Amino acid sequence: MQYRALGSSGIQASVVGLGTWAIGGWMWGGTDEPAAIRAIQAALDDGINLVDTAPAYGFGLSEQLVGKAIRGRRDRVVLATKCGLVWHVQQGDHYFNSDEKAPNQSATQYRVYKCLRPETIRYEIEQSLKRLGVDCIDLYQTHWQESTTPIADTMATLQDLKRQGKIRAIGASNASVEQLDAYRRAGTLDVDQEKYSMLDRAHEADLLPACVRHRLAFLAYSPLASGLLTGRIGPDRIFNAGDLRRGNPRFSRDNLERVSRLLQAFQPIADAHHVSLGQLVIAWTVAQPGCTHALVGARDPAQAHENARAGDIRLEASELATMRQAIDAQGTGIV
Repeated sequence: MQYRALGSSGIQASVVGLGTWAIGGWMWGGTDEPAAIRAIQAALDDGINLVDTAPAYGFGLSEQLVGKAIRGRRDRVVLATKCGLVWHVQQGDHYFNSDEKAPNQSATQYRVYKCLRPETIRYEIEQSLKRLGVDCIDLYQTHWQESTTPIADTMATLQDLKRQGKIRAIGASNASVEQLDAYRRAGTLDVDQEKYSMLDRAHEADLLPACVRHRLAFLAYSPLASGLLTGRIGPDRIFNAGDLRRGNPRFSRDNLERVSRLLQAFQPIADAHHVSLGQLVIAWTVAQPGCTHALVGARDPAQAHENARAGDIRLEASELATMRQAIDAQGTGIV
């Protein structure tokens, strides 16, 4: 496993991190809790030390499962979670309504707001510490940005939590370059976490170069495009009710066939390294300029073991160029 710094924090994190949105069950058709706990522990056993979660992943369930899984292993974990999506108050920017399975605008169970006010952050950190069963979070990130709170106020609160020893490093997610600049002007920012994959490359023009310039770690979430880039989702795959992929055009038969043709172009490189296509895609992601880490989900130990292996792969410049050419040539038309 390769390890890289989280900005200037002094924290070294595995280039392949474990993303735990799916094990929270929400928007993923439910979860198998014992398998999820075993998956987290398998990831740690294989050298993954970066575990990323959030209160919104299952409305606390993901954090609870992570807390159970790392009990007795805390010293082996770079623990990351987030703040800024709240449902205990109706303040900030209304984002969506949801039931326990998926967003549903007619639902009344959860009214979720983007809110980064100092008082809500202080409430959220205590709830997260309790669910995770820890007294310090290594990386605390603002989950989504909002319009009602000055970033300087948000950052002042995060820095105060850092002085108190409740967090060690600060990150922002789903942000613009301008918002990252505002965070940096107000304090020390270490991490930017954004959606990035070979099918989602918009940030190559803005945030990735910005992270290089300012020596920020860049954590790519959904590097396998919700499993689309594993090469294991066939055209006849049926997704459970509540699964975000159900009815998503990205998982239509036509799109799956286009992605399959793209992945076939990578097969010789995967064969040369004796790895799966999914592992190769992860390795490609963390080899891109500015992208320091990739957060990959796993719902069982087998998936965790496979993901961890990707952290050992080192691609040659010629292999990266071949893959880039295939993406540029065959990516047209892929949703």
